[in-house]
Amino acid sequence: MVQECIYANTAATGLLSTDLFEWRRAHDKEYLLGGSHMKQKSFENTHFINQTVGDFFGCKKENVALIPNFSIALNLLLEGLPKNQNVLLLKDDYPSLNWVFETRNHERIYLNIDEKLEEKIYEAIKGNDVDILALSVIQWINGIKVDLDFLKRLKNEFPDLMIIADGTQFCGTQEFDFENSGIDVLGASTYKWLLSGYGNAFVLVKDQIKKRFNLKSIGNGSVDRDIAKRNSIPFCKHLEPGHLDSLNFGSLQFSLKFLQGVGLDKIEERLKKLSQKAHTEFSRLGLLEDSVQYRKEHSTIFNIKGNQELFNTLQSNGVVCALRGAGIRLSFHFYNTEDEVDAIVDILRSN
Repeated sequence: MVQECIYANTAATGLLSTDLFEWRRAHDKEYLLGGSHMKQKSFENTHFINQTVGDFFGCKKENVALIPNFSIALNLLLEGLPKNQNVLLLKDDYPSLNWVFETRNHERIYLNIDEKLEEKIYEAIKGNDVDILALSVIQWINGIKVDLDFLKRLKNEFPDLMIIADGTQFCGTQEFDFENSGIDVLGASTYKWLLSGYGNAFVLVKDQIKKRFNLKSIGNGSVDRDIAKRNSIPFCKHLEPGHLDSLNFGSLQFSLKFLQGVGLDKIEERLKKLSQKAHTEFSRLGLLEDSVQYRKEHSTIFNIKGNQELFNTLQSNGVVCALRGAGIRLSFHFYNTEDEVDAIVDILRSN
């Protein structure tokens, strides 16, 4: 697809690699021919996928849960939390993150997202009795990225604070060591920057935070189809109550190995260059909001000022992007180039 257009829409959906497409086709052929024999083998090998995810993100295998999407996992987790928690949220954060707290009996404080985000988070936690900070690592509308070093310092100063993070717009953009981070619970759907297709996601949890939950979700998958394990279910197996699809989670494992082959360090370096170039060019055109323009670092997700007419112009010139919030969202992954950013800038200058 990248040969036919400028694909600046990974924040909506990441692309499938040709190799993954071929793997998926071979998988379904094996399913066609093998039926239950093939599926039984895949069920028995699921724990290897947990290990792959754990290795990729610096998390112990037993602290990895595989789930169809992060929204389901977050709902399951919150059903295991005590009621009336004091929660700090970001205004206009991703709906699936904020809504799960808003529909339960939790007291909530909201912060506006701007260039002083970390400072405002710190002051809110210092000045209030906050049990949980829940936020996206990278904001879905404008791409503002929270400082991960700040979260680590925050956790060190306030060790009783639970930090829950949505990594859907973050995971796959740089190297990340979960165990050495300040985040207690990290979840991500993997169809965006991890290029794994739909129907697969994961949750990572820290050992010390498990005692804060009393999870009730359960199913045959929680015991790996061994009913003798009914009364000794590990924490993350409560989040895996049913069958895990071998196509979807096999795709996740395949993509993680593919990205490791490319090199997360190289991907991170490429994205930094794309971010800096896009930030500079969009700033010169006066298309960025202050909250993005005055941040020291930014992701590769940008929301530029523009209306339906400009969006249509971009689309007609082969730029795949999205209308989000009050503007047009452009997002760049490692398969994008600086020349493509220049091409988009040329279109914008002519309008």
